[in-house]
Amino acid sequence: MIMETMKLTRKIQLLIDLPTKEERKETLDTLYGWQNRCFRAANLIVSHLYVQDMIKEFLYLSEGVRHKLADQKKDELGILNRSGINTTYRLVSDRFKGEMPTNILSCLNMALHSTFKKERDAYWKGERSLKNFRRDMPFPFSMEGVSKIAYIPEKKAFCFRLFGIPLRTHLGKDFTDKKKILEQAVEGTTSIYTSHLQLKDGKVFWLAVFGIEKENNNVKPEVIAEASLSLEYPITVKAGSNRRTFGTQEEFLYRRLAIQAARKRAQSGAKYSKPGKGRKRKLKAVKKFERKERDYVNYRMHVYSRELIDFCVKHQAGTLLLLDQKEKEGIAKDKEFVFRNWGYYGLLEKIQYKAKKAGIEVLI
Repeated sequence: MIMETMKLTRKIQLLIDLPTKEERKETLDTLYGWQNRCFRAANLIVSHLYVQDMIKEFLYLSEGVRHKLADQKKDELGILNRSGINTTYRLVSDRFKGEMPTNILSCLNMALHSTFKKERDAYWKGERSLKNFRRDMPFPFSMEGVSKIAYIPEKKAFCFRLFGIPLRTHLGKDFTDKKKILEQAVEGTTSIYTSHLQLKDGKVFWLAVFGIEKENNNVKPEVIAEASLSLEYPITVKAGSNRRTFGTQEEFLYRRLAIQAARKRAQSGAKYSKPGKGRKRKLKAVKKFERKERDYVNYRMHVYSRELIDFCVKHQAGTLLLLDQKEKEGIAKDKEFVFRNWGYYGLLEKIQYKAKKAGIEVLI
């Protein structure tokens, strides 16, 4: 029996596994260098892809100009001297040769080609602008660059080498399934796909993509659960004669409004804060409460979506129908308070992800 799988991303902090501070700093500088080259390469790739695709729209070119994007060796009307995907790879590999692993450039090139194909119609219609990448963008790599991944009991961490750089995981107080999934990856029961490395405030994070099996919950597609999302009750669900609500307006908003009030007080007192590093130092307390609010909302959305999916599994509902969402979105946009404080899209995204993992189809 072939098991269905789905891709699952987990953010895992990594530590550079070297003995001295000088060695760790030098290695971190190397990673930041790779990030900078990747940022520049990404902007170059999308610029060239756009020009290649739009060259036939340049009406001011003479009639004799060829514009067919094909290899001259395979098509006499082609204007390229190699395949389309190889043009941009050679562009960035020649420019950044020796400055970073080519595996990163190859993964980046393939990802951007795939994304460009999906969005090319919107570019052609003028409905979407060309992507512009940030300097702190995560950069991709495949498992070809990873070696010797294993759990080391003495270090209480999973260790591996990324292009020769020794790294180890730092899971901290892990209340999720990161350790379990990593153990399965080491054993070979779970696959690791092309992932990303993110550098932020001097810390290194691994955005690991795992291929996990979908849960076999014996849900029945013909059994339908009807759910409604609103600010009054975050989730109301009914399956047959069974009905439940998850959370209340007072429960969800009380803590969020309290954090917002604390943030406003911090803003009012920011000008009296201790100076030292300019704006960043004075707004330190404000940023703290912004993070608290974001983390609180994210946590509540996870709790509500988990309870909804558990309810569906309990009653063997294989189809989850979300009712009247278009109307409620319109009402929310007309009311500034509701739109500001109700994380509808975040909750919907988490419901869809958890439902897919549980084998439940979501209809909106």
